Amino acid sequence: MKQKIVVLTGAGISAESGIATFRDSNGLWEGHDVMSVASPEGWKRNPGLVLDFYNQRRKQAKTVEPNAAHYGLAKLEEKYNVVIVTQNVDNLHERAGSTKVMHLHGELFKSRSTVDPSLVYEMDGWEIKLGDTCEKGSQLRPDIVWFGEAVPLIEKAVIQALSADIFMVIGTSLVVYPAAGLIDYVPIEVPKYVIDLNMPYVAPRPNLHLIEAKASEGVTKLVEELMSK
Repeated sequence: MKQKIVVLTGAGISAESGIATFRDSNGLWEGHDVMSVASPEGWKRNPGLVLDFYNQRRKQAKTVEPNAAHYGLAKLEEKYNVVIVTQNVDNLHERAGSTKVMHLHGELFKSRSTVDPSLVYEMDGWEIKLGDTCEKGSQLRPDIVWFGEAVPLIEKAVIQALSADIFMVIGTSLVVYPAAGLIDYVPIEVPKYVIDLNMPYVAPRPNLHLIEAKASEGVTKLVEELMSK
């Protein structure tokens, strides 16, 4: 039976592909206060602005490619059972070939109903417009978990963390909860690798390995090590 590797990824892994992040820019995202484009209040106040913001994110995401870190994680599937729990809304893990990806914060290329959260639609293009509706006639919104909203997949992610044989954290500041708390569920004896050029604070614990490097470099090195075992 294959060993299970559970990987938590954040904005740092996609930043190398050219996906804009707001982690390093004082909470501003492309000049917008993040709460005006990523909260239920922002949506109520100005849905047109929110739709346009995510339309531009989608348009940009179509121009970028997965990087060595995404491809490295996909390669691990040759030898391991790999589950990726990502805070990212892009589809770069899937495009690199990873087959088990849980998107904690939603998916950029999906839209959903504003009256029935279970109505979720794959998007062909990059645009949701005001007036685009679900089958129940309500406005479509991005299928993104905004600040202040529940994270529906967190319980499933905790179950993955509890059952990991190896746990990796890549490119996340470990300040956005509940995702940041997943490492606390990983059993004591399990090796935990944190890869980040700007190393976040991680409370000391057994079997913790801190790799201060860009995602592409750190992942490539660790994948080589794990594949040779």
